[in-house]
Amino acid sequence: MELGVVGKPNVGKSTFFCATTLAPASIANYPFTTIEANKGITYVRAKCPHEDFKTKCNPRNSRCENGTRFIPVEMIDVAGLVPDAHKGKGRGIKFLDDLRRASALIHVIDASGSTDNNGNIVQIGTHDPIEDIKFLEVEIAYWLRDILGRGFEKVAKRCETEGGKIENVLVERFTGLGISEKEMALAVKNAGLDSRPSRWTEEDLLRLADSIRRISKPMLIAANKADIAPPENL
Repeated sequence: MELGVVGKPNVGKSTFFCATTLAPASIANYPFTTIEANKGITYVRAKCPHEDFKTKCNPRNSRCENGTRFIPVEMIDVAGLVPDAHKGKGRGIKFLDDLRRASALIHVIDASGSTDNNGNIVQIGTHDPIEDIKFLEVEIAYWLRDILGRGFEKVAKRCETEGGKIENVLVERFTGLGISEKEMALAVKNAGLDSRPSRWTEEDLLRLADSIRRISKPMLIAANKADIAPPENL
């Protein structure tokens, strides 16, 4: 399993990454400290089943200590995203390709509202962290739409001509994301699109991309600086 650490610049993504993996990464109080993706290993703790089965524990891909199994999970920390990154602002969205194999995302936000959209320091409580959650979801959807839209017209026509299901064709395009045909079919259904893919507009593709995001990249919000956040932000 791989988890991706995402968020806007200067909210503590790399600090969180270092704390959970003990791997070295550049940390500084300014935007875009991280340029290249950082990778490391963290561990999830769970009760080891050997005690229930009354057997001796001999793990091959993790370790067991006093009845607790430490399960390794890969983590990747990518550069910060800013609003309109899909238009080339900030570092853009191409580096999100590093997140292709991530099973889920941890979105680190500044709960105190002390950094603006671009990660610049502002007075505590003057920025709404809800905006950060919304714009990042939009940018990831645009990233997926870019993958979806490459040569889509040919794919749609081929699908209609051969009478195949569009989800079966699209899942091949998203092989790198580890999404199954069943998940793709659900994403298409949830998007509520026209039965003929050749009629899909750019807005339709973006809606489908967001549906794929929700299914293939579930997100957990990690509220950093919650200790100094205004009550209304929590």
